Amino acid sequence: MLESIINKNMGIVSNTLFNRKSKCALVPFITAGYPNLSSTIDALHTLDINGADIIELGIPYADALADGPVIQESSRVALKQGVNVDQVISMLKVVIPCLNTPIVIFTYYNPVLAKGIESFVYDSAMSGVSGLVIPDLPLEEADYLISLCSRYSIELILFVAPTSSETRIASIISKSPGCLYLVSSCGVTGIRNQITAKINLIADKIKNQTSKAVILGFGISNSEQISQILKWNIDGVVIGSFFIKTMFNKSSLNAVRSLGSLCANFRDTIDQYISLTE
Repeated sequence: MLESIINKNMGIVSNTLFNRKSKCALVPFITAGYPNLSSTIDALHTLDINGADIIELGIPYADALADGPVIQESSRVALKQGVNVDQVISMLKVVIPCLNTPIVIFTYYNPVLAKGIESFVYDSAMSGVSGLVIPDLPLEEADYLISLCSRYSIELILFVAPTSSETRIASIISKSPGCLYLVSSCGVTGIRNQITAKINLIADKIKNQTSKAVILGFGISNSEQISQILKWNIDGVVIGSFFIKTMFNKSSLNAVRSLGSLCANFRDTIDQYISLTE
């Protein structure tokens, strides 16, 4: 499962995902195939050596309802080059054995159904993928996918929306194999000026019911926001649009370099906070 892989990655033996020395895991998101598939390979290596705890890799999709304009544009560029699920999985088979950081695939339910649910999960597992995120997967249809992921040692990460009722949150917690993905705000992904403190209250409600890890995503884009989140009951931060935007209008080499520098800066923010609070 993803939790045991990450704990091993951090030198900790545990049955829980984020029972580790770091207060908050850094989870960068990039789109596979942006600006091209070769650059994605370089980007994965760069994030791996510059402090990422988990890397979330998005499979490009034309009808990405949860994605804002930045990620949509990266998907458009990748799709124009013909990047597809099978290409991404084949690429990961080669790259993942060379990485220390676990890879989580972010995709939508239609590509999974089109390939066949078990085929998708099996091929992902064979490539070395540790986790799977499907934002439009209905909770009521998640049981079969959860069982398949468990069979093939992949963790399916379930979403909690800021508008979820207490009853709904309890249902999500009960079904979740491990990590929970808390969405910071309603709407699509994208860079936001601030993250509402209301999210901390939701995280507290979740933590009062479970010891499962909570990662926060959608809108996180700067060190000030990360410093704020570090004070909350959050186990990891997912940063996507800001990473991808830093790659815009650059050569492949410079795009990857920019990605690595940004990842290292966010890593420093987290590590400095930890050193000051220990």
